Parts: sequence; C-alpha cells; structure tokens
Amino acid sequence: MAMTTHPSTALSTTVLKDRVVKALNDSSQRLAVAVTIPQYKFVADLASAQQVLAARQQLGEDVIGYAHEIKIDALAGLGELLKQTPKAKGGQPYQQGQKSTGAVLVPVETLAEMGIDKKTSSFAQRLASLPEVDRKAIAARDKTFAEVSRTKTAEARSVRLSLPDAKYRIVYADPPWQYRDKRDPWGGGAANHYPTMSIAELCDLNVKAICDDDAVLFLWVTVPLLFECQPVIKAWGFSYRTHFVWDKVKHNHGHYSSVRHECLLVCVRGSGVPDVSTQHDSVQVIERTGHSEKPERFRELIDEMYPTGKRIELFARTSPPSPWEGWGNELLPVASGYGSLSPPQEVVLCNHAPVTVTAQKDLTDGTKNAPEEHNKYGNSKEETERYKYKVQTVI
Repeated sequence: MAMTTHPSTALSTTVLKDRVVKALNDSSQRLAVAVTIPQYKFVADLASAQQVLAARQQLGEDVIGYAHEIKIDALAGLGELLKQTPKAKGGQPYQQGQKSTGAVLVPVETLAEMGIDKKTSSFAQRLASLPEVDRKAIAARDKTFAEVSRTKTAEARSVRLSLPDAKYRIVYADPPWQYRDKRDPWGGGAANHYPTMSIAELCDLNVKAICDDDAVLFLWVTVPLLFECQPVIKAWGFSYRTHFVWDKVKHNHGHYSSVRHECLLVCVRGSGVPDVSTQHDSVQVIERTGHSEKPERFRELIDEMYPTGKRIELFARTSPPSPWEGWGNELLPVASGYGSLSPPQEVVLCNHAPVTVTAQKDLTDGTKNAPEEHNKYGNSKEETERYKYKVQTVI
C-alpha cells in the first residue's frame, strides 16, 4: 500500500524551512557587519544550531550548506580576532602598560569568560590561518578541514629537509610524531596542530651529521611512542641512557589510562657525562599549557647539566634564547639574552618560502642597567614587551 504524506506534515516542513532560511538570512546580515568576538561567536552559534536543525528535519542540502557556509565564515572571523587577542596568564589576567606613562592595567578576558571553549578557539584560529581558497572550499563543503590539513601535511613533507651546516654538542628535540590514532578535527590530534612526520621520515633526517663526536640528545616522546622511537635514536647516532618525566598535572584521556606525563629521553653519542655533579629530580611537576608546549624549565636543566658547547633545538616552536639556535617550521621570534641576540636562523621545514628570523632590541632608555626583577637572561617583563622583530624572507 502506497504511503501518502499528510498535508499538515508537508506544510509544517515548508514553514520550518522558511523559518530556518529567514534565520540564516538574518545571520548572514549580522556576519557582514560583525567586528567583535561576541558578534562572530553569536553568528557561529546560531548558524551551527540551524545547520543541526536543518539536518535533523531533512530540510534539504541547500539549507544545510547555507548554514554551514555562514558557520565557517563566522568561525574564521572569530579565529582572526582571537589570534590578535592577548592571552590571559594564570592568576592575574592583565596586560600591563608602561609604568612611566601611568597606564591603567587593562583586563584580558579568558576564553571561559568569553564563553568559548578551547577546542572551538583552536579550530577557529587554525581555520583563520588557512589560505582563502581553502577556507572557501571548506565553507562550500567541497573539502573537509581534515582533508585540507592532510594536504598541507603532504606539502610540508615534500619540502627538502636541510639541517644547519654546523656541529653541536647538545641537541634538544620535540619531533612532530605521527600517530595512528586520528582525532577529531576540532583540536584533539597532533596532525590538526602541525605537519606530523612518521618514524621513517624522522630517521631520514641526517641529525648525525650535525653532532659532535661527543654529544647529548634530549628527546621528547609521548607514552604511546616510548618503544617505537628507538629507531630514531639509533638513526641519529645516539644510545639511550636515562630520562626525565614531566608530570603535567592536567590529564589527557587515553585508551587505557588518563595520561598526565611525558618523557624527555637522555641519549648520548660518545662521552655524554654531565659537566657538573649536581643531579636533578627525574620527575618535574609543571602544569601544562598549550598543545605540545614544553616548560622552559627543561631547557634550564639542560643548561645546568651541560653549561658548555654549541646547542640547537630541533623542531623549535619559538626562537630559543641565546646561545641556543633553533630549527623548525613553527619558528617564531622571542626575546633572547640581555645585551645579546640569538643568531638568525633559516627555517627550512615549512609550508612556505624559508624565512630568516632576527630579533632587534629596542630599549627606549638607551641603558643596559638590568632592573631588579629580571629573568635568567636579565630581561624584565617591560623590556621583553619592548622587543621588536623583523622577519625577512630569504630569496
């Protein structure tokens, strides 16, 4: 017996579709004039809700696609503003102005105060960082975010990897390990944050060629890859000796346990006995912050154990302090030593033309008198904020 659609059902679907389209038209108009984080967030939330409703009520692919396009555009706008927003730091979320001008402390809102969760913030910022052609493809549902990310990863791998032409005693590395477990595109997996590399690709890096005959490797590795990383250590010319454990305080949910630690392996080539007799606690308890960000305390431990010798950080995310050198596709400039600057570094593992990052110190008072409150390199917070950087594209 043939099924017939009740007139009231068809009418209600038509009315509902019209209401959803009207709401999306309103969202589109709001998006066109959005200039603040709350405005972009409101449009993204509204479009997302309408997309879910349209899918559940089977209102048609045209309506679902319309809602998706508005949501993606709103999230990209949100991400662009979030990238420009100062990060609130634990305990006292304020951005401090120069004391000499009598500037008032300006409060910096946290993500929670803005009503934005970390995964949405991460996804929105990575979406905003994509080229416009990729964002349009995602908005039009021609490609998913995961597909675009995989393409970028493949492009990064195709770039010829060239390590510096120098010899180092200390090598500090946090490789972009590749995992078999693929997380959701909203911020969980490593591949959603940076191009990853397989064990074979890491082994192909000729790290051995940049090491002294007597050298030490400090290698970060996560628990799932604790045994799989051994071929990399061997290919780079080192042998495992011991390790430090970073207790992150905060947990990451795993398949078998709630993981709150990561290992920093200590590997040697030739003679690698520390220069000093002081021994440090093998377990360091430091609360984790951003994805894959490592506490600066571990670099300090390395400097204390091995105060002499040329040193380099591989896969660096920021330009390391002097006398360290850095190499990596996320290399960004930060303040270096007081009265001295990190040497320029060529970024050769990247999705774009290699760049040389240099730092230029701009002290308005023209003196070199270190203030009472300063870090291990002699920089006060005010001085650090007055650094100016230049990024010069290498032709």
